[in-house]
Amino acid sequence: MSDVIQIRSIAKKNVLVSALAGSVGLLIGVLLLLVLPKQYYLAGIFVITLACVMLIIAWVKYQEPTYSFELTKSNIRYQSRHGSWLLDWTNIQRIDIPKVNAGIQNQDLDMVAFKLKDYSVFLNNISPRLMTNLLMEQRSLLFHQLSTGGHNSNCASGQCLAEDLLENDYYKNACGKEYRGIQGMFANRMGKLRQNLGYDIYVSSSDFDRPEQDFLALLKQCQNKVLSE
Repeated sequence: MSDVIQIRSIAKKNVLVSALAGSVGLLIGVLLLLVLPKQYYLAGIFVITLACVMLIIAWVKYQEPTYSFELTKSNIRYQSRHGSWLLDWTNIQRIDIPKVNAGIQNQDLDMVAFKLKDYSVFLNNISPRLMTNLLMEQRSLLFHQLSTGGHNSNCASGQCLAEDLLENDYYKNACGKEYRGIQGMFANRMGKLRQNLGYDIYVSSSDFDRPEQDFLALLKQCQNKVLSE
């Protein structure tokens, strides 16, 4: 593999298109307010509202890093506007597309997931802000699994689902090292996701520039190359 393989996020695409559409829409909306009779002001306000939404989308896209992933000979680096994490190839036990129960069949999620060998190494290489954001985003993963037959899904009191969405802020690894606060919460979340879905870290397909299977194949190819050297 080359020294660095850079992957662009789909979320970064079409920034200029969104900004241009929002600007043109805003101009049209203002012109409608100036030209149309007062009884048609609502149409102008509607166009301005849509234009503002497009401008907000453009601003969010602009804040995303140019590359969401950088694959090097030693690690994977993930970057978003919320922060970054670093994962050594040697700390990956398994990479795959996670599945959830959908009736009698398993359904692939639009994600690629990683099962780690050592939580401690990873916890020291992920930003607190990103951990906080992932704790919020991953609630949908827990909710989906629990609502389709996962752990505690048959709780009679109806409170188990809420309890499963909360994380203890204390974690102690097998070597006795203690983690508290956001690191402890994130470590417990990884353990819960592994129990329910089989993996620790999850990345949405919107964070890479190709289909899940192609990105998975690239990651496995890079890992195999690194480990064989």
